[in-house]
Amino acid sequence: MPDTAHLTISSLQNDKVKNVVKLRQRSHRESSALMIIEGQKELSLALKNNHNPSELFICRELIDDAQDQEIIDQCKSTGTTLFECSKPVFEKIAYRDNSHGLLAVAPSISHTLDSFLPPDDALIVIAESIEKPGNLGAILRSADAAGAHAVIVCDRCTDINNPNVIRASIGTIFTLPVIEASSAETFTWLKEHKIQSVATTPNSNLIYTELDMTHPTAIIVGAEQPGLSEKWLQNTDHQVAIPMLGQSDSLNVASATTILLYETLRQRSLRS
Repeated sequence: MPDTAHLTISSLQNDKVKNVVKLRQRSHRESSALMIIEGQKELSLALKNNHNPSELFICRELIDDAQDQEIIDQCKSTGTTLFECSKPVFEKIAYRDNSHGLLAVAPSISHTLDSFLPPDDALIVIAESIEKPGNLGAILRSADAAGAHAVIVCDRCTDINNPNVIRASIGTIFTLPVIEASSAETFTWLKEHKIQSVATTPNSNLIYTELDMTHPTAIIVGAEQPGLSEKWLQNTDHQVAIPMLGQSDSLNVASATTILLYETLRQRSLRS
């Protein structure tokens, strides 16, 4: 087991405290290449997938079960620097409620298309210009649940290392590659790997269940209000519609993603 520093912080003016608070800002996350991970589930999945924190801040007054201690022990085993914090200090650095007295600082997520080789049965989610961290996190949860091989975030609006994305994903951001790329790069990548692209749009006459998605498939979803941009609609192999029987003409972007992911699973299970 590596030697691990174990330090105590009781002052709100401590530089470590100030640096953690700064990580709430996108500019500081990007300049430092660091992210905040809070919460038991999020930290458990990060550790399970070898996304190991560099620092762990602990408030013993807020730790309430054995799993919290297990996370601390796992961090020790990877050489994470541990900081014991007073309750006022932890409340200052905590981004959310119910963090279980655990907050970690870890390297930010940074994957590129060049680093990812899709499998022969690729199932990919491509999210263009998603604005709300909660929606991006929910897309990641659905992608993980459906066994998708990657999520590609194109022309990002939301920083994938935003603490709200990590929280909304409940740590699934660590369970599969989350790749950032431009739309132009992604068009080329899809063609190189012969992955069909499927866009959801209310203007299509093809119902999503009528399209064969047993082939390598990328599900394309767009921003909450405008939907997919014209460049994506013009560069997508297939456009499908999800029937809307009420008075609204669209679904939440994460809900639409989930429907297409599970239709793909249904079709593939029938084929196998």
